[in-house]
Formats: sequence, C-alpha cells, structure tokens
Amino acid sequence: GTWVYVFWRSLFSQMKYSWLLFSGSHDSFSYWVDEKSPVGPDQATAIKRLARISLVKKIMKKWSVTQNLTFKEQLEGGIRYFDLRVSSKPGEVGQEIYFIHGLFGIKVWDGLKEINTFLEQHPKEVIFLDFNHFYAMDNSHHHFLINRIQSSFGSKLCSVECVEYVTLQYMWEKKHQVLIFYHYPLCQEYPFLWPGNKMPAPWANTTNVHKLLQFLETTLEERSRYGTFHVSQAILTPRVKTIARHLIRGLKNTLVHRNLPMILNWVKAQKPGVMGVNIITSDFVELVDFAATVIALNDLLLEEDESAS
Repeated sequence: GTWVYVFWRSLFSQMKYSWLLFSGSHDSFSYWVDEKSPVGPDQATAIKRLARISLVKKIMKKWSVTQNLTFKEQLEGGIRYFDLRVSSKPGEVGQEIYFIHGLFGIKVWDGLKEINTFLEQHPKEVIFLDFNHFYAMDNSHHHFLINRIQSSFGSKLCSVECVEYVTLQYMWEKKHQVLIFYHYPLCQEYPFLWPGNKMPAPWANTTNVHKLLQFLETTLEERSRYGTFHVSQAILTPRVKTIARHLIRGLKNTLVHRNLPMILNWVKAQKPGVMGVNIITSDFVELVDFAATVIALNDLLLEEDESAS
C-alpha cells in the first residue's frame, strides 16, 4: 500500500527534522526524458555533436534515466526528498523550465502539480524539493520558476527558519508541507526559498562501491559541525569509460543492480539522530526495499528515547 509516514504522528512530532531519517531519489525526475529534444545545455559540446546521430540519444537515455517511477509513484513508495536539475530550452520562446539530465524531461510545472496533488490528499506529509542545478537560466527564468513554485504550493511552503526549529509538530501547526532548497543567490529575495548551503549533498563521484561507502562515512563525520540538513548520496557515477564499455546495457544493468545489496547493507547499519544520517538518496529506488529500510531506521530514535527516560 501507500507508504505514508503516519506512524510518526505522535511519536516523532517533537523531533528535529535534521535528526529524522528520510528517503530520497537521485535525479528524481528522470523517469521520462525526451529523445526527440535537443541534448541539454548540461552536456559537453562533443556529446551535443554526437547526439545528432539518433542511436546516440537512445544510448544517452539508458544512462540518463536514474528512476523508473513517476513523482506520484515515488511519493507513494515513501520517497520524501527530490533531487532536481532544471533548464530552459535554448531557442524556445517564453521562459518555460524543464527538468534535465542529459536530455530534457517534463515541464517543472507539471511535476510540481503532480506533487501538490499528493500533498492535498495527504495533509500531514512533508517533502523536500532540492533545486540544485540550473542550466541556460538568467534571472528572468529564475523569477518565472519561483513564481511557478509559489503558485503550485502557496501556503504549504515553509519559510526559512533555523534548521533546529523545524519539527513535524511545527510543520503541522503552520500547515506547511514543503521545504524548497534553491542553490542560487536569488533565494535571498524570497522567504520560502532555503539557501542551498542548508542542504549539503556531498558527491563521491566514483564507480567503486567501497570508495563510495568510505566517502559516505567520512562526510557523515563532518556533518555535525554545520547545523544543516544533510544528504548521503548512495549512488555510483559512471565514467566515460564505463559508458563506453557497457553502452547498450545502461546504468541500471551496469552499476546499480550489482552494487545495490552492498549499498543497502550500509544503509541498514546507519542510525538517525544528531550524529547520524538525515536523508539518503539512491538510483532506481524501487529495485530493493530502499524507502522501507530507510524509514524503519527511525525506530532507533524511539529506542534511544525510551532508554534515556
């Protein structure tokens, strides 16, 4: 059934959000990319040239798609943190903004509406939207996108507070359901845009699962100094070499399937809390019980609570 965090109602309502553990998806919007569109401005010139060959785009799609589930399906599966990259379409009239990962995805506006529908149906649920990469956008594009965000969620948007104050109780009392992180200076002009430095998401950039786990451990140890939220990106990143060797197999069959069991074992060994993990993101979140595993770790906070009292 729908994984909704209802069990948190009374138990976790006083706990700080930066202590609780949430599951997230990496390149959350990439379940659909448009092979017919031009290659995105996030790609190197060489790739743009190559992509004039239609087979190249088909291969790009195999490596650009990091999720199979739509926003609605991810939300129903327990995902609460969304990693978002956005772009204008160079040459297009108007200021429409699209999700992007190598190829263009759906309009951001359509994604936001889909998310808002879920929130309307589940008024106690809270989500994080992390706008962390922008391409081919000037200030007028940003204002356009920010207005879209505002008109999608309205009073559900939580304005910037000290991270320490944000608890479930606080969100429910204010009827807030959305925290927006916006990695661009204009965030200072809007009270509902949290600056990107409140949501660090260090990136291991490796194909080696042992290096990845070591990196996740090291960055967690540094976390407590900053008083922020924190993303542990439990993802492996293909190198050009990797893609060249396994062109047709794509990301899921090359890197993800083989390494997910080890990554999941690392997840199971984590704990939430002031020194612990906060948000963990993964590719293809439905391949294992990723969200269920992450959510269940919150029970450790209750055990600590009981032993303390």
